[in-house]
Amino acid sequence: MFDRLSDTNRRAFFEGVRTFSPAVLATLSWGLVTGIAMTKSVLTVPQALGMTVMVYAGSSQLAVLPLFAAKLPLWTILLTAGMVNLRFVIFSAGLAPHFAYLPLKRRLMLGYFNGDIVYLMFSKRNFATGWQPGKEAFFWGLVACSWGSWQISSVLGILLASLIPDNWGLELAGTLALLPLIVSAIATRSTFAAVAVASVVALLSFDLPYRLGLPLAVFAALIAGTLADLIAARARPKAPETPQAPKAPKADPTRTVR
Repeated sequence: MFDRLSDTNRRAFFEGVRTFSPAVLATLSWGLVTGIAMTKSVLTVPQALGMTVMVYAGSSQLAVLPLFAAKLPLWTILLTAGMVNLRFVIFSAGLAPHFAYLPLKRRLMLGYFNGDIVYLMFSKRNFATGWQPGKEAFFWGLVACSWGSWQISSVLGILLASLIPDNWGLELAGTLALLPLIVSAIATRSTFAAVAVASVVALLSFDLPYRLGLPLAVFAALIAGTLADLIAARARPKAPETPQAPKAPKADPTRTVR
């Protein structure tokens, strides 16, 4: 996976770990909140531990807990989880040009470990598509830090849920910890347009069933960002054409030089 642990891949891997390190606090907060919520719902400790490893998607895990408590049909729970996780289809489409050369088994593994913050930080590096030395290792550095911090905090939340009061406000702390990451990602006008439109759509669709507001906000963000890029490209002034030097007249082969 690391091309026999070459120096380039080792440096890229640890660069990925350093890149993700500012997001560890936010990940720990959300993992702890999710672990506590699972244990304090209808799930047993083994079920919660299995869910955090197999599902590895905090938003969908939190979304289906009330459905488990209400004893709704399984298809309703699966539909809700699928709707919440539709954004990962978009993330996978964004990663596809970078890792299309890999075998299917490894691409499926990348898809499991991919996440919101991982995809955001990977995209900010503006890698060229196709194979590039150290690119996959950088992704695995992000993943190692993200998956490890999530699982550690989630398992701690599951095991220590009975010792943590409900009024600690950990969910608010996780949200506040994520805000600096979102703000730091707004580097262009198209990104700002995507965030603004997604925020409005998410608020307006907050009461929709099956958490449909989340995929709607993601699709709205994609459309807004694309339109902003198109408008900016059309408004950009074209570079003036440089005048071409006059061509020298061709010599007449029939003319005799005296």
